[in-house]
This record gives sequence, structure tokens and C-alpha cells, in this order.
Amino acid sequence: MFPKNFEPVLFGLILSGLMSFVVAGISTLRAVGLIPDFPSVWISAWLTAWLFAFPIVLFVAPITRRVVHRLVAHD
Repeated sequence: MFPKNFEPVLFGLILSGLMSFVVAGISTLRAVGLIPDFPSVWISAWLTAWLFAFPIVLFVAPITRRVVHRLVAHD
């Protein structure tokens, strides 16, 4: 288990990993089709995407939370 103060970083790591995995898969499939070495091309694209996605998510998540907080009705 991780300490509570690691929660935002762990959230960003998991979210960016999952989203970049899916998007890289779709993008790779559209770009190269179902080629024999598709899985290795996909994983390579995913790792590159994740390298960028993780720090971006860490930077953008607090801004997004503030925007959503302003858009949601509070009782």
C-alpha cells in the first residue's frame, strides 16, 4: 500500500497508463492495420505516449478539477 500523499501521483500514473494504452492501440491500428507484429508496434507506441501522458495528466488534473468544481452545482 502507498501512503495517502501519493494518491494524486498514483491516480495520474494509472489513468495516463490506461488511456494512453487504449488511444495508442486505436491509433496504431488505424495507422498500420493488423500487421503481424502489431502487438510490438502498439506497445512501442504506448510507451512513448505514456512518457508524455503521465506528466501532462499530473499538470492538467488539478486544473481540470477546479474547472469541474465551477461547473457543478453545489447544494
